[in-house]
Amino acid sequence: MEDGYEASGEFIDVLSGPPWQVLNDPVRAALRGVDPEHGPVLDVGAGTGLGTQLLADACPTATVLAVEPSPVLRAVLLSRVAADADLRERVTVLAGDALDAPLPERLGAVLAANMIGHLPPQDRREFWHRVAARLAPGAPLVVNLQPPAEPAVVGFTTFGAVRIGRHTYEGGGAAEPAGPDTVTWRMRYRVLDGDGVVLREHTVDYLWHVLSEHDLRAELAEAGLRAEVGPMGVVRAVRVG
Repeated sequence: MEDGYEASGEFIDVLSGPPWQVLNDPVRAALRGVDPEHGPVLDVGAGTGLGTQLLADACPTATVLAVEPSPVLRAVLLSRVAADADLRERVTVLAGDALDAPLPERLGAVLAANMIGHLPPQDRREFWHRVAARLAPGAPLVVNLQPPAEPAVVGFTTFGAVRIGRHTYEGGGAAEPAGPDTVTWRMRYRVLDGDGVVLREHTVDYLWHVLSEHDLRAELAEAGLRAEVGPMGVVRAVRVG
């Protein structure tokens, strides 16, 4: 299976730190009231584990399942878990995706951050139903809306730059409409020396399925979930009834 993060994987964890700091408080607020007695908490599309770490910290006595299909990102995720004594006891890393990873019959919470756009609409609806059937009463599904909400041109923007030693790791991208509900993101990752000279550069294209707040609410309602949208587009959804 081809790994879409083969070229960009070394940059993802470094550049994802600051965005996760922004998401920290809204995600914690959306995870309020999680009861570890209801079952494990699940991180889908766990990436390098920054969200997994937050989930485990917000639910300090819960067992955690972290699902990630990319071998490159999963290697960083597993390293992060193994390096922390608490995570090593509570987190199980699963190689799989949103639809094929083996899940328990009951879940105490689900986090699916920064990944919904990877799922085509049919797969996305299947995912909502899959987790809704397993969520305990009152247990939250936490996702986040990411722009653009409709196919549109997004001009190139540098999303982040982090200095490590003598090098700066930089990431940015632009998007072009690619269909009625998709855009193609062209991401550029660079390593620069102390004088700003580019030492390495990688360009990666990937398809992203756009999703508006209106459509997300409708899809979640179809799966029996009631949604509320908080700061930074973080959505908390719980089973109706």
